[in-house]
Amino acid sequence: MIGGSWAVASHAKEIDMNRFIALSALAAALIIGTAADANAWTRAGSASGPRGTSSVQATGSCANGTCSRSITRTGPYGNSVTRQGTVSCAGGVCTGSRQTTGPNGQTIYRQGTVTR
Repeated sequence: MIGGSWAVASHAKEIDMNRFIALSALAAALIIGTAADANAWTRAGSASGPRGTSSVQATGSCANGTCSRSITRTGPYGNSVTRQGTVSCAGGVCTGSRQTTGPNGQTIYRQGTVTR
């Protein structure tokens, strides 16, 4: 029986080690994934008044000298306006563009460049 209990204990240690390795790999993947999204953000809010409730949903991120944002505002009657924009800076020159789409589907495009 001593040989049999050693085999069981050895097998249990092997399972524990495999679990440890698997959990360590999972933790590393989560940390790396979190670091990749460290400059991303999300916001949401709402306000109620005599005409109903309005809401806003926004997301954005920055990486490698480029930042982007998307925001949707919805009024108390369900009409929405969506704006998406991007800004990139390099060598003292920043270039940006945005697209705004209104509740009737009309879209306005804007872009510009600023030099420091």
